[in-house]
Amino acid sequence: MSTIPGAPSIPIDLRSDTVTRPTAAMRRVMAEAVVGDDVLGDDPTVTRLQERVAEIMGKEAACFVPSGTMANQASIRAQTEPGDEVIAHEGSHIINYETGAPAALSGVMVRTAAGPRGLFDADQVDGLARPDSDHSPRTRLVVIENTQNRGGGAVWPLDQVRRVSQRARGLGLRVHLDGARLWNACAATGHSPAEFARHADTVSCCFSKGLGAPAGSAVSGDKATIARVFRFRKMFGGAMRQSGILAAAALHALDHHIDRLHEDHENAARLGAGVANIPGLAVPLPVETNMVFIDVDRSIGTAAEFCASLRERGVWMLPTAPQRARAVCHLDVSRAMIDIALAAIESAARAPMLSGAR
Repeated sequence: MSTIPGAPSIPIDLRSDTVTRPTAAMRRVMAEAVVGDDVLGDDPTVTRLQERVAEIMGKEAACFVPSGTMANQASIRAQTEPGDEVIAHEGSHIINYETGAPAALSGVMVRTAAGPRGLFDADQVDGLARPDSDHSPRTRLVVIENTQNRGGGAVWPLDQVRRVSQRARGLGLRVHLDGARLWNACAATGHSPAEFARHADTVSCCFSKGLGAPAGSAVSGDKATIARVFRFRKMFGGAMRQSGILAAAALHALDHHIDRLHEDHENAARLGAGVANIPGLAVPLPVETNMVFIDVDRSIGTAAEFCASLRERGVWMLPTAPQRARAVCHLDVSRAMIDIALAAIESAARAPMLSGAR
């Protein structure tokens, strides 16, 4: 574990909100879940989850899938054909963290928008949508990611979602909302998921990040589109059998883990404020939800070296660029842990300076 005296015996894991472990109560409902064969359509717990998610999002239907990546990629495939083009922000998850899947699985190109904190606006959709031509790919889909991971957990303002959606639909395009952390956007703004989702044709949501379930996401939309999502879930290898065990965890998370998300946001704000006061470190992006990005001065080392030093002190973070690291607050991180983490961060930042190594 840690090699530094006084470091926590159990690591404070800030690498991602995906590292959460099921609570004791969640494990009980998983063990007791009524299951069937979801591929044959008779797992009652999966059916109940899909109906619940569709209701929450204000959509006709929903499909439970193993991961957020599959949710996004099945949505893209369901609404495009090979040779089409998708508009998305250059920092979006579908481009940076899904292994080239739009090209590999759907045969589509991605045309990128730019903008601060992972956001773009309606005028950019106008400029990026292709004119009807035999020489160009057909623009078919606009993807919005809310909250935006590489934007520091940035929240899309509801009115901006509306503007982008209206412009896209006016051009005959469909809209997919990558809502892996939509629950955080709702906690930060007070808007319901349906208020965001009404501006999208499909919307994904994740249960294994802020809500603390072990796995699983869902896609919601109209019945015809979701029927295609089910087809591509099968094609991509995502159809499961007794997946009611996972669906039960997701249902428990919807009932018990949404109202507490503001605690993660408060912890992230506390962490960001503390880091901003440590010499050699900076917080380059506003802390809007549960993420804190940290820029590391070269006098301290690279972000990877800084994270390695932190790990020796019992705090785990991820380097995301040569001089940038990310910390994410979640269900398994308390306010007391934030204060311990800040002490470790300050110690790691001071160590190179005290040793004269740099």
